[in-house]
Amino acid sequence: MMNVLPIRLKPNQDLKLSLLEIAVTDQIQAGFILTAVGSLQQATVRFAGQEESQCLRGRFEIVSLVGTLSIEGIHLHIALADAHGKTIGGHLQTGCIIYTTAEIVIGTVPGYIFKRTPDEETGYLELEITQL
Repeated sequence: MMNVLPIRLKPNQDLKLSLLEIAVTDQIQAGFILTAVGSLQQATVRFAGQEESQCLRGRFEIVSLVGTLSIEGIHLHIALADAHGKTIGGHLQTGCIIYTTAEIVIGTVPGYIFKRTPDEETGYLELEITQL
């Protein structure tokens, strides 16, 4: 069985920090993004294969937001479209600032815990799934 948590973020909130706060406040153990739409006035993303993040200023539509979240941490990817319809995407970083709104629906799965643990093979904190 899945639980659903709909949220709306408002102008000037940081998308990643807000989702982390929601995960902690709502004690989300195993969550994922069901759907998301909205807009940003600034986007900070890490593109594939890059070590450094890029901060982009301007107005962007959120066309996709996917990934997992829990009180242990989050791993989200975002796709954005600019005023010309050009789409870019990458790893969501802090510094993605809401322009008008972000309407997000989070799904949670009881009986599981999503943790982030160091992976020797990748060198990153990777998803570890525990079933209760």
